[in-house]
Amino acid sequence: MTQSKSKITAIGTYVPDKVLANADLEKLVETSDEWIVQRTGMRERRIAEPEQYVSDLAVGAVRDMIQRYGVDVIDSDMILVATSTPDYSFPSTASRVQSQLGIKSTGALDLNAACAGFVYALQLADGLVTSGMYRKVLVIGAETLSKITDYSDRTTCVLFGDGAGAVLIERDENYSGFVASLSGTFGEGGIHLYKTALSEKMDGRELKSGCLVQNGREIYKWAVRNIPDGMRVLLEKAKMKADEINWFVPHSANLRMIEAICERGPISMDRTLTSVEYRGNTSAASIPLALQLAIDEGRLKLGDHVMLYGFGGGMTYAGSIIQWSI
Repeated sequence: MTQSKSKITAIGTYVPDKVLANADLEKLVETSDEWIVQRTGMRERRIAEPEQYVSDLAVGAVRDMIQRYGVDVIDSDMILVATSTPDYSFPSTASRVQSQLGIKSTGALDLNAACAGFVYALQLADGLVTSGMYRKVLVIGAETLSKITDYSDRTTCVLFGDGAGAVLIERDENYSGFVASLSGTFGEGGIHLYKTALSEKMDGRELKSGCLVQNGREIYKWAVRNIPDGMRVLLEKAKMKADEINWFVPHSANLRMIEAICERGPISMDRTLTSVEYRGNTSAASIPLALQLAIDEGRLKLGDHVMLYGFGGGMTYAGSIIQWSI
């Protein structure tokens, strides 16, 4: 029996209407547009309304995908939602998406791998389809980070925004959209980016409870030191050279961090796609948002080889090389 293949057959995104510009942040904390742009490359981010939650953004992205591509998700075998900001501890966000979309019979699962979550979910979906277990998997990366951001902390409140992206992964006997993947974790670094839940200690250290807490300097050093080497390993697994990759799509954490990764890595900044300038850091949503922006701009095309690379809290990372199939 020939092993099944999988590919992306549709993509859609959603961001809230409310814009939080750098000028708005100047009214909240001691900062300036010039300071934010210089250090992060961000100019705006979108913010969910008080009664708008991550499941609402996720459903918005799926509906956008349906409108753009005319696909049917009612017969999806599985819904995977990558998020760090679920509506509830349980039920899962994926189950709320199932309910709102009226999908009668499907598996529903949330993944929490922070900013690497979308790529992890893609890898899981590819495995479920290529194993022959499922035929169609709905993958969503969605966040409402504004709801866990401390807007009195000038080091973090300038970074985060809200948004969602969805893709459909389907079986195809002739076209393999996934070329190579890797993933890993540096759990010792979890202390550098966290939000408390039941425990307020980590490895014996007291944590700050409540909002998201980030040690930006340590995350920057870890990412710039490790991601370029991971990119090279991924190329080796794919048996490809860097110049065969059309686009590099890292998690849009911070434009200066991405620039530093590209300076040390095998793929230059001029072949890098981000969503950071007008969306901010949207964690698990940032990669699909960047992909959609590139499609809208006519940059990402059918057949392009794309390296996706998510990294963040955990510290987790996940990379995949895919051949763009829509």
